[in-house]
Amino acid sequence: MTLEHATLPVPQFDQIQLPDLKQQIEQAIQQGQHFLTTLTVVPSNFSAQLTLLDQVDQLENNISECWGILSHLNAVMNSAETRELHQALLPALSEYYTQLGQHTLLYQSYQHIHDAAEFATLSAAQQSAIKLALRDFKLSGVALEGTAKTRYAEISARLSQLSSDFSNHVLDATQAYVKPLSDAQLKGLPANSVELLKQYGQQHQLSQAAATLDIPAYMAIMTYADDRDVRAELYKAYTTRASDQSEYPAFDNSQVMEEILSLRQEMAQLLGFNNYAELSLASKMAPDVATVEEFLIDLAEHARVPAEKEVAELKAIALADGIADLQPWDTGYYSEKLKVQQYNLSQEALKPYFPAPKILQGLFSIVNRLYGINVVERQAPVWQSDVRYFELEEHGVVLGGFYFDLYARSGKRGGAWMSGFRSRMQTTAGLQKPICYMVCNFTPAVGTQAALLSHDEVNTLFHEFGHGLHHMLTEVDNISVAGTHGVAWDAVELPSQFMEFWTWDIDSLNLLSEHIETQQHLPPELLQSLLDARFFQSGMQSLRQIEFALFDLSIHKHNPALNSQHIQATLDEIRQKYAVIATAPYNRFQNSFSHIFAGGYAAGYYSYKWAEVLASDAFDRFEKEGVFNTAVGKEFRQFILAVGGKDTALDAFINFRGREPKIDALLRHQGWTDDRKNL
Repeated sequence: MTLEHATLPVPQFDQIQLPDLKQQIEQAIQQGQHFLTTLTVVPSNFSAQLTLLDQVDQLENNISECWGILSHLNAVMNSAETRELHQALLPALSEYYTQLGQHTLLYQSYQHIHDAAEFATLSAAQQSAIKLALRDFKLSGVALEGTAKTRYAEISARLSQLSSDFSNHVLDATQAYVKPLSDAQLKGLPANSVELLKQYGQQHQLSQAAATLDIPAYMAIMTYADDRDVRAELYKAYTTRASDQSEYPAFDNSQVMEEILSLRQEMAQLLGFNNYAELSLASKMAPDVATVEEFLIDLAEHARVPAEKEVAELKAIALADGIADLQPWDTGYYSEKLKVQQYNLSQEALKPYFPAPKILQGLFSIVNRLYGINVVERQAPVWQSDVRYFELEEHGVVLGGFYFDLYARSGKRGGAWMSGFRSRMQTTAGLQKPICYMVCNFTPAVGTQAALLSHDEVNTLFHEFGHGLHHMLTEVDNISVAGTHGVAWDAVELPSQFMEFWTWDIDSLNLLSEHIETQQHLPPELLQSLLDARFFQSGMQSLRQIEFALFDLSIHKHNPALNSQHIQATLDEIRQKYAVIATAPYNRFQNSFSHIFAGGYAAGYYSYKWAEVLASDAFDRFEKEGVFNTAVGKEFRQFILAVGGKDTALDAFINFRGREPKIDALLRHQGWTDDRKNL
């Protein structure tokens, strides 16, 4: 099949040269710095002040586009060259953004516009952008003077560097580990997983299968390997990554974490906050730290009883297998056996029904039914041969574009994420349309067969696509509040978690499933088993997320900042209260907790649970009025996806739901109330 070329201007990844990219980034930063240097007086009238704001937006657009390409390549094609360039340019970028956030005359220009009578004549998006900018100026230290202002700039620059260091250490530690496996050590693994591990072995110039810490390899062994010693060794290697407990202590993140926490605390105090958690929540939907703690602890109490029951079941099946001391490296293995026993369901039995091409076709069909938009694949230069580019169309008009980079490989950071390449905004050349990257680390194809996804991976794909729709379906033309920009961080997961519900809907599963050989949908008995297993270990999984969220909040509200021993002690204390399975004493989860030390979730990891309440309650309306009700889909698009940061997160939710959010639907969707139903 020959694809038409992309209709939107896309990066020429087949022609990008790092020296050229370096020049573009340096030039964009210099243009920004020149703008700030030559701004020596607040413009005298309202119109001139608005023109100034347009210039700021254009500068932001230029920098975010070229820096975004480098940042993206550094994450998905990490090499010594990209890393070196990324590290080299970080200080100048950080310095520019600090200067921007602390520029008194620019701040006063925004304030003049806000205070002018003509402010009321601006669009709602413009008004919101200005209000948010004023808030961000204050949180960037615009009111600081003298040495305090200088110190804030130093902290900002150093934190940028430390976050990058943290992320690099995790990637390097992950990729340093390779364990050749004998045939005996592969016992219990499905044939597809064995072939995958052989591929990993070949990539490391081995003539046998190999275990790595890449998620597809790690999960295959932890789920299926009968050899308990292999599971234990791999578990230790994974949970000690980037720590002093690892075989590769050169990548230890302990000192990096200490310095990050210390600098964040100092930054918070410079700005007048008691601790960094307070600073973090100043720009979020949740009103204060106490409210978040109360929310998490209350949720933990809901999860505790089901979690304890789930652990008892797990211990029982392990005991029947002769394991009296259930360990963390046993939980995945016996959970899979328990799921097969209770529901006659295994991930491997499901995988042949979820070939990647069918999943994408089904996903696009679901999005079409919900929002009336078409997804069309186009030809565009890419950074890796299996990356694909698509565009969203409505009534023949292209709304935006996106790249799918779905499979794990060497040199690619772990996890899954959506990042914007280009945001929607009005420019002098007309309307600029949004483009984003959606990146996952799924099990790659084995041999010539299409990649087969687990249902968990299908969930992840839908999650990231929810973020992508949020970026692309915005109808706001102001870059600072378009798409996910300006959206409270603890509400930004609403569209992503919301999309996951369609992976549990019967009609949707018929669109998503087709056996790789027989082309049959999921048979009724397997479909029912999947739906019955929906709440499998939901208590344990929720307590684990709550544990992470409370840990994140605790270390960021502590004054003075904690050292690495106290960080560990804090995590141990929280686990003692909330974990239902003991953790190995060498476990150093925090040393690879990139979300909070390198990913923007500092004192904000609770956002996943906070937004889950919003997503569940939003989907509750679809349950009542029809899962594929086009009128409700239109309203979700209109009130949630289209508005970006124009409306506050609470206002947007109320506009869609007609009331403030309630927790009831979340408890039901977790299976913790009697009011259960298959969706």
